[in-house]
Amino acid sequence: MDTARIEEVVGDFVHLKKRGTSLIGNCPFHGEKTPSFHVSVTKGIYKCFGCGKGGDSVRFIMDHEKYSYPEALKFLANKYNIEVEETELSPQAAEAQSAKESLYIVSQYAAAFFVKQLWETEEGRGIGLSYFKERGFREDILKKFEVGYSPDVWDALTQSATNAGHKLEFLESTGLSIKNDNGKIYDRFRGRVMFPIHNFTGRIIGFGGRTLKTDKNVPKYVNSPESEIYHKSNVLYGLFHAKKAIRDLDNCYLAEGYADVLSVHQAGIENVVASSGTSLTVEQIKLIGRFTQNITILFDGDAAGIKASLRGLDMILEEGLNVKIVSFPDGHDPDSYMHHVGAGAFKTYLEQNRKDFILYKANVLLKDAGNDPIKRAGIIRDIVESIAKIPDPIKASVFIRESSSLLEIEEHILLSELNKMRSAKLKKSFEGNQRATPSGNPKSYNSGPPEPLGPPDDLWDDSVGPSGYEPQETAKEEEYQEKEIVRLLLAFGHEFVNWDKIDDMYIGPFIMQNLSDVEFDDPLCKRIIDYYKSEIDNGRLPTANHFVKHEDRDIADLAITLSTSEYALSENWLNKHLIYVKDESMNLKATILGGIFHLKKRKVEKILMNLLKEIKEEKNEENQMILMQRYGVIKGVEREISKFLGSVIVK
Repeated sequence: MDTARIEEVVGDFVHLKKRGTSLIGNCPFHGEKTPSFHVSVTKGIYKCFGCGKGGDSVRFIMDHEKYSYPEALKFLANKYNIEVEETELSPQAAEAQSAKESLYIVSQYAAAFFVKQLWETEEGRGIGLSYFKERGFREDILKKFEVGYSPDVWDALTQSATNAGHKLEFLESTGLSIKNDNGKIYDRFRGRVMFPIHNFTGRIIGFGGRTLKTDKNVPKYVNSPESEIYHKSNVLYGLFHAKKAIRDLDNCYLAEGYADVLSVHQAGIENVVASSGTSLTVEQIKLIGRFTQNITILFDGDAAGIKASLRGLDMILEEGLNVKIVSFPDGHDPDSYMHHVGAGAFKTYLEQNRKDFILYKANVLLKDAGNDPIKRAGIIRDIVESIAKIPDPIKASVFIRESSSLLEIEEHILLSELNKMRSAKLKKSFEGNQRATPSGNPKSYNSGPPEPLGPPDDLWDDSVGPSGYEPQETAKEEEYQEKEIVRLLLAFGHEFVNWDKIDDMYIGPFIMQNLSDVEFDDPLCKRIIDYYKSEIDNGRLPTANHFVKHEDRDIADLAITLSTSEYALSENWLNKHLIYVKDESMNLKATILGGIFHLKKRKVEKILMNLLKEIKEEKNEENQMILMQRYGVIKGVEREISKFLGSVIVK
């Protein structure tokens, strides 16, 4: 737990940037374009102020990878090379623990089987390894990506796996084995070179297999089917090996095939991934967006293929990412071109031939249109449609200006067309929201009825509290003040103080001592306060970290929420403007006493409101006088607290 640094663990999955004392990035748990995900290095926690998720390193791995607590600990132990001693399980016992885990285990077994076949068998070396060497791949690259070979035998893998104790049902679930209509079992990938597909954390979840036969009736590539662990629309081939380089270089090369990724790596360029032979999806784009806002797409030199691909790439612009294109000479893809010109020349070519997606698209389509005015008009509209996808208005205006020059059409005409498209999109969205509401009221975007403007009729009639607060407002203030006390305990409870007229002591016990006569109403705050008190009674002083890692998720979530803030004071106040701003720790006495007596003031206000209600409802004049006298005494207490608060805060 001490070794697992929150910024390193989260940084493997999220591109983080420094902001004040925190690190921020786009939340991996919900789609967002403006970062609301904060990581506190000093506190060892993360918190998303968009979806509310938060926790420590272990909780992050549990939430992100859907792991159990022991699985998350094992993951972190493996990351930091910490040995975890446990009883060794047989494959059967391991598979029995979890069906999903069994799919990972059998996939890993298959990968090891394919690797062994490639390097240690006569068929594998003679056919599979020879194929890779003929194409110019180095052995270190093949081993890095765990490339293998599946024997050209009906059930070689199936027999090997079942003999080793793996269940047939898991081989079928991952698609490694297939059962035909006659009940015969055979290997899906027989006679192919194998490319294992890793998930984000490096576990093998699927495979791509390339045939080495020239028979046109045999598909060139076969991929694993969808399974519980493999969802091809959410996976990018090579991302596990590329994520650090993508983050460090702030750019991601996107290729089409497995061999392209291997070749680009062999050229010394590691920030490359592939869409695994599928059309690019929004989920894959968001996956890249966690690490960088810059994508460079590597296109084959096939003109027809380029035009087909261009039509599907507007969604990258919609996600707010910057897109550049590199295309290769006719007849070449990244794999063939790297081996044709060599690693050095390939690297230079990428650096010198990057073009903005919009301008590249315009050039490609204009060549096809020639002098046909109808075709040119359609292309101009197509280009503006792409620009309309860009959410950043400044970026869009820059492309409009450059397209105006390239397309030889006035800028204001392009702007007018752009505004029409955006207006149509807004109108369509508005009408969709309108249809989604039961009443058709355009102001109502929720699926249910609008919230009432005032308190419900069955709550407190129309009485107003003694300090001008409505009862419902006072209740909210009271809850806020209770949470503020919990926050102060978490932030400063372990600090030792020596204030005037107060014996040397820790702040936590001091707060508890001064609130011994106060009953907390918020159930969660009460649980924390009661637990804090019991720990003190047993001679222990809990810290914030104790609650952040608490086994009760409600307590942990509240502790994380109260220990983090999405706002941080900019260093520019002092560095640039020479304005010194005090924080609450500079005058802890005022901060702590303020918290205690603000809560007491809210509790007194609640007592006064209840007394007012009793006075109104009391019919007996004598009892009414007793209640009024009590009200006067409590009102005096409220005045003294207000007076005390004023003097403390001023000081």
